[in-house]
Amino acid sequence: MRVLLLGGAGFIGLHLANRLLAEGHEVTVVDDFSRGRRDPAVERLPGVVSADLTDPASYAALEPGWDQIYMLAAVVGVRNVESDPAKVIRVNTLALMHLLDWIRPGDRLFFASTSEAYAGGVSAGVVPVPTPETVPLMIEDVGSPRFTYAISKMLGEAAVLHTARAKGFTAVIGRFHNIYGPRMGADHVIPELALRAVRGEDPFALYGSEQSRAFCYVDDAVEAMVRLMETPAAAGQIVHIGNDREETNIGDLAKLVLRVAGVSPEIRRLPAPAGSVARRCPDLTRLRELTGFEPRVGLEEGVRATFEWYRESW
Repeated sequence: MRVLLLGGAGFIGLHLANRLLAEGHEVTVVDDFSRGRRDPAVERLPGVVSADLTDPASYAALEPGWDQIYMLAAVVGVRNVESDPAKVIRVNTLALMHLLDWIRPGDRLFFASTSEAYAGGVSAGVVPVPTPETVPLMIEDVGSPRFTYAISKMLGEAAVLHTARAKGFTAVIGRFHNIYGPRMGADHVIPELALRAVRGEDPFALYGSEQSRAFCYVDDAVEAMVRLMETPAAAGQIVHIGNDREETNIGDLAKLVLRVAGVSPEIRRLPAPAGSVARRCPDLTRLRELTGFEPRVGLEEGVRATFEWYRESW
């Protein structure tokens, strides 16, 4: 297959590119490299294009005729959201809208969305956990910078579904739930804990230890994506991607990371960041019914692999 990965030099995109290349597919990665950190693994990819996807000329320069297109390009991360929320909305919206103008009938698109789309409903007590795809989406406070990412992805979901029907291409939307693993940057909970453990932080600050998450190792997320794109019945569907088997609270997660690191600092428990949802866990019934997917990488195995990469490579 000829596969186009938009935002393919990012965390999930790079793992997906390596998976598709290993299977013998022709892969082209398009990215603006705004993450800023040089990664030799990206430089080794055979087909890489540097482009600003908020500029429609970047799409005009791309060849048509792709078997699969993955839209992964977005500004993510709490620090980015809080420091420049307007940029989050501008980049995430423009990059997608220009793609939807460029895409052709018969194309097959995967759009990366997020569990943050329904987090406001969880916090408001109107959305159950584990959470299916059918729950209503809501924003508790439209003025909160933290919600700009969720807003951009809610708009994206609607735009993809309606444009696919109007233009005659097929699309599947994957809502990611706490995907983690090597190369995800330093601004996410597992690598942040790992790096602070490596530095020997003591006392060890721990924010929101009572909150719980269901973490999914990146290899499992990529497997789910590949299966969804190979499943005709997934067209037009919103599908949760994650691991519902090992939900854990942040306190126990920190203990696991510290044990893997071989350190025993004093833990200083602090309040959770403002606006963060207390609990997140997907209901994977739809993903299982469509693809037969089951997560394979347990939390301890995934945390060990992630910790070792950050200790050796960051």
